[in-house]
Amino acid sequence: MAISTLGSTSPPQQDLSALYPAPPDQIAKPPLLPAAPRGRRNLKPRQPAPEIEIYHGDCRAIMPLLAAESVHLVVTDPPYFLDGLDGEWTKGKTGKRGTGSVGGLPIGMKFDPRQGRNLQLFAYEAGKQMLRLLKPGGFAIVFSSPRLSHRMAVGLEDAGFEIRDLLAWHYTRRAQSKAQGVDYHIDRMRMDAKTTREWKRRVAGRKTPQLRPQFEAMILAQKPRAGTFAQNWIEHETGLIDVSAKLNSMAPATVMTVEKPPKRESDEQHLTRKPVRLLRHLVSVFSKSGQTVLDPFLGSGSTAVAAAQEGRICVGIEIHQPYIEEAICKIRTELDDERD
Repeated sequence: MAISTLGSTSPPQQDLSALYPAPPDQIAKPPLLPAAPRGRRNLKPRQPAPEIEIYHGDCRAIMPLLAAESVHLVVTDPPYFLDGLDGEWTKGKTGKRGTGSVGGLPIGMKFDPRQGRNLQLFAYEAGKQMLRLLKPGGFAIVFSSPRLSHRMAVGLEDAGFEIRDLLAWHYTRRAQSKAQGVDYHIDRMRMDAKTTREWKRRVAGRKTPQLRPQFEAMILAQKPRAGTFAQNWIEHETGLIDVSAKLNSMAPATVMTVEKPPKRESDEQHLTRKPVRLLRHLVSVFSKSGQTVLDPFLGSGSTAVAAAQEGRICVGIEIHQPYIEEAICKIRTELDDERD
């Protein structure tokens, strides 16, 4: 059926060369990438379940080899680009690229403007491929650190997405305040005793500006539609939401309260797991049964579990082999438990 362009929201083409001067294959790439596959014949996904395929490699090398407009929804949790959690992150090391401290500050507290710029470039490059793989009108839900979510949104928008909304995953447990007192730093200033006491008196009750975190941001982006909302749905079955999908007995809303998953020894490989219950809700709201969900940063496999439990197909991509092994174990365990 021919689709009219009446009501299409496709944005005009813009020259972004000043913002993204490098070719797509040279933007924000980690120095140690696996060799990019040279053709689809080299893609050998793992299949821990019939409805799930997992590819090992950098998603920026894998996604160009997948068929255009082959997925209905993207749900993903990319690197946050906070200190050690960026495109060059390797688990198990401390210091600049690790999971300990950076310049004497806990992870996530070091403010460096390069973090945001690098995240925007990374989001732009990955976003271009996610946009190509999505059907017209398809949604991409991308998790991000609240303080760098603006950079994530701009990168995705420049890649061609429409930014529809900012969603919030709200939680109350396991939310540790990172604010620090400054007495230690005053002591290091080597002032005389009287001045030291006076400074400490004046800053008493004050700490550094890190409020107790209780939410993570989710960028709700949409590939431009082909025609009106109705026309796009009839042709592609994307672009509309299921308002009957409830969370905590409430209709879909921008704030979603789900507690963090409990820590378990078997999950220690991955640091930022998302609760399957939250992901199931996102999958059910923004796609329909039988459709394909893509997670290009699969991590420990929670998106794959959620998609399968909601009757969807999942294609996952993950660069770190230990995460893939964790994901396969998790998928098999949780899906087997559900089917028993």
